[in-house]
Amino acid sequence: MSAIATLAWNYFFLPPVGTFNVADPQNWIALFAFSVTAVTASELSGRARRAAQTAIERRQELERLYAFSQQLLSSDQPAELLNLIPRYITETFGIRSAAIMVSNRSDVYRSGPDIDGLETHNLQLICLRGEPRVDPEHERAFIPLRMGMRVMGCLGVAGMPLLSLQTLEAIGGLVAVSIERASGVEKLSRAEAARESEQLHSVLLDSVTHEFRSPLTAIKASVTTLLDRRSHPPEETQELLTVINEESDRLNRLIGEAAEMSQLDANKVEFHFEQASIATVVQEAVGALKQLLMQHPVDIRIPDDLPSVRMDPAYIKEVLVHLIENAAKYSSAGAPIRITAEAKEGKMNVSVADRGPGIDDFEQSLVFEKFYRGRNQRVQVHGTGMGLAICKAIVEAHGGKLGVTSQLGHGSVFYFSLPVG
Repeated sequence: MSAIATLAWNYFFLPPVGTFNVADPQNWIALFAFSVTAVTASELSGRARRAAQTAIERRQELERLYAFSQQLLSSDQPAELLNLIPRYITETFGIRSAAIMVSNRSDVYRSGPDIDGLETHNLQLICLRGEPRVDPEHERAFIPLRMGMRVMGCLGVAGMPLLSLQTLEAIGGLVAVSIERASGVEKLSRAEAARESEQLHSVLLDSVTHEFRSPLTAIKASVTTLLDRRSHPPEETQELLTVINEESDRLNRLIGEAAEMSQLDANKVEFHFEQASIATVVQEAVGALKQLLMQHPVDIRIPDDLPSVRMDPAYIKEVLVHLIENAAKYSSAGAPIRITAEAKEGKMNVSVADRGPGIDDFEQSLVFEKFYRGRNQRVQVHGTGMGLAICKAIVEAHGGKLGVTSQLGHGSVFYFSLPVG
């Protein structure tokens, strides 16, 4: 364009006009100056255009790197993340295929079934050498995954667009950081799980020791008193025998709950499902607790037209016995207990409401955990903390859900739902 502009200026403006001849020597100087100015301006314009294009490409690469870094936060599991990273690279940067190898794993994680020139031995070689290798002719690149000075793996890409070596190394750095982060989170989770398991074992030991020691202590004291050579009045003897009988039943129940919880956890419980009426099961549960409920008026609100439910009546009765018994134990004498049932949206919803002290919001998510007991009730009411955990396991085995709503000072409502039909 500079040459064409120079010729046009000579043809149209320099005398003799209409020819390419230059008559005046001064016009040669002007023509030369015009040509130099035009070439210089065009070169500067080209550099500015190329710089702007490079800046746009760098901005796009930064945007892609940012989007890629956000995708790397999608998982905290190293194995899952390694399977996802090659696909993220191909989708974000428009690369045909990608592969990753980590030094402490034998597998190669690929974006697709095709190897596409990303051979395993090439990835291993880069892991050993720790130097990037770019093959523009075949559009392949192998980048080491570095954490500081440590090489923890290799990234291979094929069919790549015009990505700079700095961008490829930045991708490798992000991948290395994300893998190290996921590994750290996994180790932390394992340590936390081990700590919680140790804490759970300690709680279990304390709970079981305390709950088993109490009835054994009462039985031992009663037996020791009876074996005393002194004679005892019949009333005192009867009272001691009653203590032995009650504490033996309590001990037997503790052992039974522990065994049942173990079987439920191991999925070794065999349920016998049948179509049954929830009203019948509720009446049987209330009848089983007749002695305990003498101090609590029970209000049963169950419509007569409720559909039957597919369940194991014996185990659902056990759930109701636990819930009603808890309502009675944690409520003051004379406090009413209300039992309701309704069919709604294909589910049978059963609830047991009491007027007890209530459960605060923090503990509502913990009361269904094994061996957990309310902070304010551990001394006042005997128990192992397994009852609600057993109820939850039974209800979930029926395809239902167990929950609680409560307000401090106003009581609690324990409810569970079972599929109808």
